[in-house]
Amino acid sequence: MIGIFDKEELKYLLQLRGAEQQSLLERARITRDKTVGNSCYLRGLIELSNYCCKDCLYCGIRKGNKNITRYDLSDQEVFSAVQYAFDNGYGSVVIQSGENTSASFIRRITSLIDHIRKNYGNNLQITLSLGEQSEDTYQRWFDAGASRYLLRIESSVPSLYKQIHPQDRLHQYSCRISALQNLKRIGYQVGTGVMIGLPFQTTEILAEDLLFMQRLDIDMCGMGPYLEHRETPLYEYRSLIPSLSERFSLSLNMIALLRLMMPSINIAATTALQAIDKEGREKGLKAGANVIMPNITPVHSRESYQLYENKPLSEAGNSNLGLYQRIEQAGCRIAFNEAGTSAHFLNKKSHNS
Repeated sequence: MIGIFDKEELKYLLQLRGAEQQSLLERARITRDKTVGNSCYLRGLIELSNYCCKDCLYCGIRKGNKNITRYDLSDQEVFSAVQYAFDNGYGSVVIQSGENTSASFIRRITSLIDHIRKNYGNNLQITLSLGEQSEDTYQRWFDAGASRYLLRIESSVPSLYKQIHPQDRLHQYSCRISALQNLKRIGYQVGTGVMIGLPFQTTEILAEDLLFMQRLDIDMCGMGPYLEHRETPLYEYRSLIPSLSERFSLSLNMIALLRLMMPSINIAATTALQAIDKEGREKGLKAGANVIMPNITPVHSRESYQLYENKPLSEAGNSNLGLYQRIEQAGCRIAFNEAGTSAHFLNKKSHNS
């Protein structure tokens, strides 16, 4: 039955391959089409800065990585990217950055949101992915006009969370949970997600992740395969991770199962899928995803926002036509100029009103 799985069932389904896996993916695609339609929503991704105050053991822009060129986009570069999104019919933009909790950063984000809202109104929705912040900061950005927030849990199991983060006050599992709860309380459409194929991770842990997202009652999800980066401490454990093809298969199954468990949420087909398979995002759509986030960061900065190695860099411009064709070949209608608000979120609002 759609939506009702226990942990043992999920463990079994995560391991499906071959014809049985294709049946699972097709079931998820049909569920998506029946529940929220076959529209694919476009979110223009703007990678604002790769400065980060965190030292997560898996991330290429971690504070401790000294072999990286740091950058901050100028306001004008951000505004140009936003205009590009508007001109090309994207329904929303995503402002992503390394984590920064300084007063100047908080003011700057507030100003950027205010500019976008004043110049584009409801024609461009604003998603933020800026890490853990205080509840007051989340409220300030919400009041300025941001309506969606993506804060990935990365692993919902505390023991694994500890293994992939430093053990200090800046990297506490309880703080991540509190931040997600604060976002929900304020009224954001809340998204989270996990890395798939981490060292020390099991199918039981992935099953726990799916159940965690269902319990949290998220509105959107961005998850994909773990891809290692040689300038991170976790790279030392690369012999413990599944093959690329196995991580890819697990990721498709995770997308499909989450679609079956939460039929009306938004699920992104992430760039990390494309890093393994050139048609990875399109295969994610065929597994039940309904969001793609074209990278509209200025080209000169994209190479420096390397959360993982071998990240695909080209996107906007001449490649748009090819992207659109691949989305349509995946059986989706491109939702130009549509906000793509999470149906799950709208259903909750309607029920609570």
